[in-house]
Amino acid sequence: MPENILTILDRLTHGVYVIGVSHLERKNAFTASWVTQSSLDPPMLALGIAPTHKSYALLCAGGFFTVNVLGKGHGDKALHFGTPMKEDKLAAAAWHEAVCGAPILDSAIAWFECEAVAKHPSGDHMLVLGKVLRAELVDSEGLPLTYGDVRAIDPSRRMISTEPKPRG
Repeated sequence: MPENILTILDRLTHGVYVIGVSHLERKNAFTASWVTQSSLDPPMLALGIAPTHKSYALLCAGGFFTVNVLGKGHGDKALHFGTPMKEDKLAAAAWHEAVCGAPILDSAIAWFECEAVAKHPSGDHMLVLGKVLRAELVDSEGLPLTYGDVRAIDPSRRMISTEPKPRG
């Protein structure tokens, strides 16, 4: 991918979220920035996730997910949940279970609980459409963390080739 495309993509504004997933007793959470509203009626969100991500299998098996909206100043949480770890990432965070069983971070300024209703391939990711079942605005004064606030700590950016692909 040409480097100037990455620079231009950086101009798209989007938040930084922690996605909670679960299936039976297994739970996990990971940082995502590709989340957007996709419908008003019914309220729906779209989530971009790599199908190779271990949480994708949990999301598919469980059929539900939560979207935790991080507040400004929570870059440390974005880094914690965005870093692949062998140990339980949730052990270091205060959280509670949504009705569906997926984690909700106690520090989230808002959260959504969604049922995964459709999946669509999108290049190296899958778009998962989630019907919002429940939501709460926890901190009405809180400002959301944006990708521009934490772009420098995004480990996925190191995996992108900026070399042009050969034509032919």
